[in-house]
Amino acid sequence: MNPTTRKIATFLTITALGSAVFPLTANQAYATTYVTNVASTTTQLTNPQIEDAIKELNSLGIMNGYADQSMGENRAITRAELASLVFKTFNLEGKTGESVELTDVNPDAWYAPYASKLVELGIMQANNGQFNPHSQVTDAELEQVVSKAMQRDVKSVHHWMNTFYSENGSTTRGETAVLLQTAHQAIPSEKAQIQSVRSLNAITLIVTFDKPLTAADEVFAKAQTDFAFSGGLTLTNMPRLKTGSVAMYIVPTSVQRAGEVYSLTYKGQDAGSFEGSGTKLNMTTVSQITNDTFEIEALQAKGVVDYGYIISAYSGGRGANAFVLNDQEQAGGKTYQIISSMQARQVVITPEGGEPIVAKYVPFTQSTDGKQEPKFRLPEGQTFQSGVTYTVSSDWANINNASFTARSFDSLEVVSPQAVSETSIEVTLAQDPGDELFSGRSVTLTSPKGDVLTATYKYSSRKGATGVFDLVNDGKLIPGTTYTINPVGDWSVASSVTVTL
Repeated sequence: MNPTTRKIATFLTITALGSAVFPLTANQAYATTYVTNVASTTTQLTNPQIEDAIKELNSLGIMNGYADQSMGENRAITRAELASLVFKTFNLEGKTGESVELTDVNPDAWYAPYASKLVELGIMQANNGQFNPHSQVTDAELEQVVSKAMQRDVKSVHHWMNTFYSENGSTTRGETAVLLQTAHQAIPSEKAQIQSVRSLNAITLIVTFDKPLTAADEVFAKAQTDFAFSGGLTLTNMPRLKTGSVAMYIVPTSVQRAGEVYSLTYKGQDAGSFEGSGTKLNMTTVSQITNDTFEIEALQAKGVVDYGYIISAYSGGRGANAFVLNDQEQAGGKTYQIISSMQARQVVITPEGGEPIVAKYVPFTQSTDGKQEPKFRLPEGQTFQSGVTYTVSSDWANINNASFTARSFDSLEVVSPQAVSETSIEVTLAQDPGDELFSGRSVTLTSPKGDVLTATYKYSSRKGATGVFDLVNDGKLIPGTTYTINPVGDWSVASSVTVTL
């Protein structure tokens, strides 16, 4: 990443200059006094960058100049000006939110409709009804406002600002223009077209569009239809937008055949071809974690990163651990392998002297405990035999320490289930498993009449030792009826445990 620039700003307050310091709009009513600031800043931005951004925004009708024919690119931008620019950049006119009253905004002021709309939508703040239209905007505020307006992660917006960002520094109109130029390019479009595609590793593509996809086009079911590959290759999960990119996606596929040339169509249109990769992911160690489940570790320190740390959708949840990879998959001078979605992945595990067994990925265990350790599980009803050595092999990963000797694990103990609705129960274990060991598990609920309901774990619902289980097949709990809980399989035990709605 580029280093963050530290700004050194000096401000000159200009008062009572009349119309000379007003942004020009088609139907503007000017007040007799206006206060703004001029900022002199040290920045990594070049004049051509600023000029290009302002020219583009001006041509789109987003950014206008002043009555003296200047664009005021070195002026510190005010909240009133920012509200106008953001409103126009993201076409917020038709959006509605909670009605607000701004006590320091004259309804006839040129910026009044923009300020009201942005506060109404929760994009800008007005504490106690005070919008402070003439206050200067800091880089930190600009970052938050643009992130909210475009519904994009803050880390991406921060990355786009890294040539001028300083947390407490005031933002100029020129710097704002440069950011909004990028943000405008990053507005999703249902007409997005593929510009390039390349294979990153045996299960991952990098696909660059001219515009980001809409939320509807990212949905897996639709993406499966939109992305069509030759050679039997398939999409295995939804495409994910890389943090910090405008429209570059990590696209998981079934295992590619090294050297085979695949063609891709998107929404029926030819999108080019690419050569299948034989590069396997470098995983480190296989470890048994339950009587039927094991995990395969990968380490960022070894240059392997789970895509959850570098995609826009997960950036907020990863906090400080999220980061930006450039277009060459590099950060901090290091090149990374990317583990894309494990959905539908499988590996082969072979007991010493026995037949190979196909183990399937346990959903939502890829990096949920803060570590890169996707879990895999034996087929239903099978367990590891204590004392036997097992070896894992894969057509998408190289595993450095691929063997372990199985041991017996105590089953988890269910101690206090609780009905939270007619279709859901909370299952609490005797102790926090410290991992997503609920994933893929089920329990049965048997009524005194012998009626049996089944509830399965709701992925990512675990809080400590408690996870939510939802009834399947439209099952419902009958109020007042006491049900006996029994785990499906030996993943846990429940001695005389009951639940009543």
